[in-house]
Amino acid sequence: MKKLDWYLIRKFLGTFVYSMILIILVVIVFDVSEKISDFIEKKAPLNAIIFDYYVNFIPFFVNMFSALFTFIAVIFFTSRMAANSEIVAMLSSGISFKRLMVPYLICAVLIGVLNVYFSNVLIPKVNQPRLAFEQQYIRNPYYNRDRNIHFQHDSTSFYYVASFDVHQNLGHQFSFEHITPEDGLLKKISATSIQFDSARAVWILHNYYIRILDSVGESIEHGYEKIMEFPILPSDFSHDQYEVATMTHSELQAFIKREQMRGSPRIKEYRYDSMVRFSHPFAALVLTLIGVSISSRKTRGGTGFHLAMGLMIAFSFILFLQISRVFAAFGNFPVWLAAWLPIILFGLIALILLRIAPK
Repeated sequence: MKKLDWYLIRKFLGTFVYSMILIILVVIVFDVSEKISDFIEKKAPLNAIIFDYYVNFIPFFVNMFSALFTFIAVIFFTSRMAANSEIVAMLSSGISFKRLMVPYLICAVLIGVLNVYFSNVLIPKVNQPRLAFEQQYIRNPYYNRDRNIHFQHDSTSFYYVASFDVHQNLGHQFSFEHITPEDGLLKKISATSIQFDSARAVWILHNYYIRILDSVGESIEHGYEKIMEFPILPSDFSHDQYEVATMTHSELQAFIKREQMRGSPRIKEYRYDSMVRFSHPFAALVLTLIGVSISSRKTRGGTGFHLAMGLMIAFSFILFLQISRVFAAFGNFPVWLAAWLPIILFGLIALILLRIAPK
């Protein structure tokens, strides 16, 4: 059986790499044709296009669609073996269908483990130069569209701005409150606007009021401009939607804890992004089981029929992943359930297909 195992493993991984290379080449050609006008208009250097963008785009794309590449590979080479009666010969020689699945599972687990490493360690690192390139040469300048921004910096400090301009480091309708559980409100600072001076690392308040409450009484200070030091930065008032993609697992966990304390409205999205880094690698295993179940049967349609049926299932799976993300962010679904539901649902489909697969 070792020879047969290695034969199937070589077939699996060889087809996986081959299909991956072909699809990446096609995607890059279409991507270049779509973005060539942006590169020319914004005068992107050729060196940056190749090494900052496309060299880092390839591992990002491979990791994102690794489950789909796995599925295509399984469907393609297994259906060809079925068409050539190789599957029938293997089963007729006394090899059980479960034993035949072993090399498939080994390859799927290997791809899943690599996917976990890529998602949590490698991809966040390669995303940094790629996203920086996109920000400079492809996407429009980032604008913070958040309104009524509240956050808690520590156990006693609370900050608020009605809006914040990331390009001018300028916040409107600023408010700061210092509150303790024992004494309640001790200090409140409000201002029409607040601006960060990056040269001096200080904040400048315009048309401000400072109200201090203590055991003696209450005091109020008013002025038109005041320089103050707060332990916050302009980035605390705004988060780019792509920021999470540049964080490793440990960085993302620390970020989630900080955002939870701040009371961020996007905390469910961040938790979902953290969980899918460990749930999505199981997609390679699930789609492998589905692929073997579908393509191991010899049919008149041959490989074409198996590929068409397989792609329909694969894209249904991808669509369900996107729907589950919406449920996690905007619905009442528990985040963990939204992250694992596609895997559970298609895992059940895989088990049903395995039961009716030819033995």
